[in-house]
Amino acid sequence: MDIFERDLSGQPVSILDKDFHKIQTVIDNAQKILAELNLSYHTKSEIRKIFSRLTDKEIDDSFELLPPFYTDFGRNITVGKNVFINQNCTFMDRGGITIEDNALIAPCVNLITINHCQEPSRRRDVYSKPIHICKNVWIGAGVTVTPSVTIGENSIIAAGAVVTKDIPPNVIAAGIPAKIIKNI
Repeated sequence: MDIFERDLSGQPVSILDKDFHKIQTVIDNAQKILAELNLSYHTKSEIRKIFSRLTDKEIDDSFELLPPFYTDFGRNITVGKNVFINQNCTFMDRGGITIEDNALIAPCVNLITINHCQEPSRRRDVYSKPIHICKNVWIGAGVTVTPSVTIGENSIIAAGAVVTKDIPPNVIAAGIPAKIIKNI
């Protein structure tokens, strides 16, 4: 496996790895694109074009993003149709972030797919696990979603929640850590 495959598969990756420069090149490119996105005004169409360059994927005309937006990598973000991402969101996407159709992402949401090894001598090594946001999900302001989480179709995550485990479809979850508080 190359370093990108190892990274996406959840294997630890060290900044000392002989191929880490390949990941660093993608990170550097993402930061250049984000500077362009975040430091001046753009029309909705221009934002979609810039986001498409960031993700290296075709972006549907129904996609909407309000900058500023932050990510470490960009290439591992996939968004469906009618997705709305509000301002000041951070997507650490090396593990892969999938956002299905009609999802709403409120301001200051953090989707974090990457974690550090616990062993002190390997603390700078990281491993990644995906996040999957299913159709019609609404994620409230200031929510943090941690690696290896799926949020089920139609569910709502209340503002300020920290989601550390999968959330089933058709529920409202709230709190730290997020727990189901209501069926919808």
